Amino acid sequence: MRVVIGQGSCGIAAGAEKVRKALLSQNVEVPISITGCIGMCYLEPIVDIYDEDKLTRLVKVSESDAPAIAEYIKTGDRSKIENLVVTDEDSEFLSKQTRIALRNCGIINPEIIEEYIEKDGYTALKKALGMTPEEVIDIIKTSGLAGRGGAGFPTWFKWNAARNSEGDEKYLICNADEGDPGAFMDRAVIESDPHNLIEGMLIGAYAIGAKHAVVYVRAEYPLAIKRLKNALEQARENGIIGNNIFGTDFSCDFMIKAGAGAFVCGEETALIESLEGHRGMPRLKPPFPAQSGFWRKPSNINNVETFANVAWIINNGGEAFAAMGTEGSKGTKVFAVTGKVKRSGLVEIPMGKTLRDVIFDIGGGMKTDKPFKAVQMGGPSGGCIPASLIDTVIDYKALGATGAIMGSGGMVVMDESTCMVGMAKFFLDFTAKESCGKCIHCRIGTKRMLEMLERITKGEGKEGDIELLEELCYAIKDGALCGLGQTAPNPVLTTIKYFRDEYEAHIKDKKCPAGECSDLIEYSINADKCKGCTLCARNCPVEAITGTVKKPHVIDTNKCIKCGKCYSVCRFDAVVKA
Repeated sequence: MRVVIGQGSCGIAAGAEKVRKALLSQNVEVPISITGCIGMCYLEPIVDIYDEDKLTRLVKVSESDAPAIAEYIKTGDRSKIENLVVTDEDSEFLSKQTRIALRNCGIINPEIIEEYIEKDGYTALKKALGMTPEEVIDIIKTSGLAGRGGAGFPTWFKWNAARNSEGDEKYLICNADEGDPGAFMDRAVIESDPHNLIEGMLIGAYAIGAKHAVVYVRAEYPLAIKRLKNALEQARENGIIGNNIFGTDFSCDFMIKAGAGAFVCGEETALIESLEGHRGMPRLKPPFPAQSGFWRKPSNINNVETFANVAWIINNGGEAFAAMGTEGSKGTKVFAVTGKVKRSGLVEIPMGKTLRDVIFDIGGGMKTDKPFKAVQMGGPSGGCIPASLIDTVIDYKALGATGAIMGSGGMVVMDESTCMVGMAKFFLDFTAKESCGKCIHCRIGTKRMLEMLERITKGEGKEGDIELLEELCYAIKDGALCGLGQTAPNPVLTTIKYFRDEYEAHIKDKKCPAGECSDLIEYSINADKCKGCTLCARNCPVEAITGTVKKPHVIDTNKCIKCGKCYSVCRFDAVVKA
């Protein structure tokens, strides 16, 4: 028997380290180790107890549960832990997925190389080193693997371009910056399965002829950086990186660059500028990085998830990967599902599944009793897809047709309480701040759009604002230098396209249909429903509510700061938000 505790960032934040220490204090005579994130973030902390082939998964564990868990380990008595055992319904979260990039996440200890090797780790690298680089690229071509960072560009084409570029010094770069709000796929892979990333990168480096590999990871991922450094040291000790890998002529070493987390560094030339010590700003293309990249040498850049698929493809064949997905979108895709959904976390499914499959079948539907309203796909560069398109197929073409994009895999689920104008404003605020400022269309255009959205959500919108917003959107898309500016208008365009009535309500009626824009809300108390319990008055931070016990209360609108506390605590639906 052995005990494994989930210690990705989500698990640690939920108290997994306290649980581990509490279990150690029980002096159980079984090994207690750690693993990364299994993807069930909404159930953390998670403790897995393995008894030979039998797995008992305990969820939402606290340190106070340690004695009961210890008793089960010692005696087999489950009576005191039944309330912690994962339900069959929650188990479906994983059973309905197909895991390739995440295949080892939450299974192995990311800090022990031997556990990765036991899962066929580095066998793909050995296999690739027995082929020619062209043969490796051909397998990737057959697989149909496209870049998982957002653009969906064919991986083999980029590798081949770098391979064919002249020059003895080449660089393979991994973009692990992951700047999208609500996205945490790359972080989870590095924290949970760093050797899988290393192996995929080594295969890519061999394919393009690079002796130098660089991981550009955001500095806000300290645990990912720590585990990646540890994995690189272990790989170096085992002769897996460095000179003459596995006794061949292939040599490659790694460098980690902790970046400042600028969203614009998702654009590959801006990332290269940052790597070289400059401000992250995009370069004019051509030349492309495959011809002139890091230090003006031929370079190839892919993101973490792209590399996380490579070893599996080499071991199982390009045809096996291509057999999953749709005609134009092959393999699986990882999504970070967040927002108003019951089961939030990491989901990996074959392309070709629908949004409904992810949000309702795997994600369990809405966390609240309110209806599903929309899902934001692709982060600030993506768009909002309405409930009417819930059966949209997940592939690059179908999502693009809605006005959204696949992106790196962020999926923010919204219910009827979400204001779509406010959502557009949130993402515009992000992109306006993250604009590098190099081109006027992005630097000034996003700022002007944000100012208009701020006016609209304050009830100061004017006739013609919607049309002016659309005009600005298309001007920015046409004139911006890089992908940040070219895609920044997407959240605005899609919310106008699918939720124009909400914009009109804000502008014409000075009302927020979702009741979310505080400047357009007024709270009052329905005297017929109020029981005079005083709960609202006791919770009001500015004492704007008066009344006596068992008598209807009143809100002084001049004092009210519209915090919504009274609305949330009222047990009788007496507080009205209009």
